[in-house]
Amino acid sequence: MGQNNRIVYSTEHGQLAGSMGEANNHKKSGKDKGTNTSSLTIRSPNKQGVRIRRESKGRGGKCVSVIDGLPLDEKEMKALLKKLKGQLGTGGTVKNACIEIQGEHREKLLPLLEKEGHKARLAGG
Repeated sequence: MGQNNRIVYSTEHGQLAGSMGEANNHKKSGKDKGTNTSSLTIRSPNKQGVRIRRESKGRGGKCVSVIDGLPLDEKEMKALLKKLKGQLGTGGTVKNACIEIQGEHREKLLPLLEKEGHKARLAGG
């Protein structure tokens, strides 16, 4: 790239102000509100509720059931994980504020979480 070339679009940040006069006018007019990358993030994940989803990517084809959105601290999550593992007879862990249970147990986890007082929903297909 030469010295006169500059980035006008990035997949990470979207339209960048620069050599395109139309982009500058569009940003100045205020028409671009709501497409800012900071507005696309979830502002309060607690309102999304508890979700139970199945994941198998990066795990050698093995499935895990992931529970996320729990309004618990790490100590409480580990206690809940211990109860769930005992009732399902399987392994699991707490990673990134999510509970991972080994195997496809979404249908079984739903009533177990409701019995513990957490309203959960199945996510994905």
